Amino acid sequence: MKIPQHVAIILDGNGRWAKAKGMPRNYGHVQGAKNVERICEDAYHMGIKYLTVYAFSTENWKRSKEEVDALMSLLRNYMKTCVKTAKKNHMRVRVIGDKTGLAADIQKSIEKLERESADQDGLNFTIAINYGSRDEICRAVRHMVEKGLRPEEITEEVLAAHLDTAGIPDPDLLIRTSGELRLSNYLLWQLAYTEFYFTDVHWPDFTKEELTKAIEKYNLRERRYGKAEEEPKEEQLV
Repeated sequence: MKIPQHVAIILDGNGRWAKAKGMPRNYGHVQGAKNVERICEDAYHMGIKYLTVYAFSTENWKRSKEEVDALMSLLRNYMKTCVKTAKKNHMRVRVIGDKTGLAADIQKSIEKLERESADQDGLNFTIAINYGSRDEICRAVRHMVEKGLRPEEITEEVLAAHLDTAGIPDPDLLIRTSGELRLSNYLLWQLAYTEFYFTDVHWPDFTKEELTKAIEKYNLRERRYGKAEEEPKEEQLV
């Protein structure tokens, strides 16, 4: 089985999972965070080199203050424990998104995590926090304008180099859990030729077996990157 180099995941369904169990939404987020750690280990052992997860979008600020505060508290704890996890599992961690929109202590924790895991040579783990793809592209354009780039100097390669994901290969496979069939403003530029896989399984229940199913489906796809399907060759008459 061919293993995709880069897998991106939209972590969806924590709240619905918790509701189905008669528990508060925050319980689902806590269990979802624990599952991120498990899937990181599974992905690494399967041979996946890059894993990028959508943890908190620019639109998630519209949720109730109670839920947002709980998510930020969970994020604070996760950033601290992730330093140890990264070293243990030889994992390099990066955070993409508008970090300036986060509390100062969270920004410091992110800086520490990225700095202390920078030399790890295992799984490249990227977390999208306060991330929205349209916002990312706008910020990239502003950076190019600030640098004084002329219109003719702006190419796909130049723009990509100004995105949050600069230096990270585009995803081969996108997985979205919990049955939703949309991208929700996630990696719109980077997903141009990515294969999509949607599952009804809520994120806390997403296991190594479910990841394997997604990769098996990925293996059935023919990736043409915009090229036309090859016509079958005619047999030559002797």
